[in-house]
Amino acid sequence: MEWIARSFKVWTPLFLLFTCLVIAGCEGTDSRENVDDTIKELSGQKNIERMDQMKKDIDSINKKQAERLKEPD
Repeated sequence: MEWIARSFKVWTPLFLLFTCLVIAGCEGTDSRENVDDTIKELSGQKNIERMDQMKKDIDSINKKQAERLKEPD
């Protein structure tokens, strides 16, 4: 029975350390980015971001055209 107590003393800190390293390492991986992109796509957030960018582009185009029309020939 003594070997069980000794193994828990060794394996518990190692298990906790390994678990912390795995959790910390998962944040920046490519698979995490793919999951985030998929979630954004399914929730519609990517479409909203694209539409906001299109609105900004259209506004800038309209401003440029208005400035061009105001200039004397």
